[in-house]
Amino acid sequence: MPEDEQTADTGPDQAAALEQYRQAAPGYDRHMRRFARWQRMAVERLRLRPGETVIDAACGTGLTFPLLEAAVGPTGRIVGIELSSAMVSQARERVAAHDWKNVSLIEAPVEKVAIDAVGDAALFSFTHDVLQSPVAVANVVAHLKPGARVASVGAKLAGGWSPLVNFFVRRSARPYTTTFHGLDRPWRELERYVHEFDVKSLALGGAYVASARVTEDAPARAAERLSFETSRTS
Repeated sequence: MPEDEQTADTGPDQAAALEQYRQAAPGYDRHMRRFARWQRMAVERLRLRPGETVIDAACGTGLTFPLLEAAVGPTGRIVGIELSSAMVSQARERVAAHDWKNVSLIEAPVEKVAIDAVGDAALFSFTHDVLQSPVAVANVVAHLKPGARVASVGAKLAGGWSPLVNFFVRRSARPYTTTFHGLDRPWRELERYVHEFDVKSLALGGAYVASARVTEDAPARAAERLSFETSRTS
């Protein structure tokens, strides 16, 4: 998708995303190695404990699963949600290779997935499209406990003062996102449900890691919004 068209979009495109990730899947793990340290920072911010349940929204190939497994242990649970069958296939191979019995993989859009868990935490790792979907964010938050921890990590625009950084951000993100909408503040939709929000800028402002706790009433508010949006579009 040309940059001018992509920048003009007002939201993510699931059909385009499926094609993007079909093409990107073979080299995705290799591409993401450079960001492993940032993903670790996001998982650490969740402060997971043994026995807890964590939702990995748009989990991709399951790159964060080893970190999450180490934190929640065999008595905990990981719920990985992913739209792309090409990505899910690799995630399943990773789970089987490690013989993890506590990972549930669901191949579905985050907007529509039926989540059969109530999470202690949720991770949004390099999933800009999902974060720009009010329905997707609401669906995840609606399945969290009041006070649950959330963390997000990914690309963002550095601001008008750094056009060179922003050029590289767009070039790097283009194969993995269908919209640049909200790239100046990717967490804005998630922010409506949380408090104690902490954002750390990375890579000269071209990336970020953020964490917070959802408010006590956030799951109920998210469920209401999800119901309204679903009825409005049905």
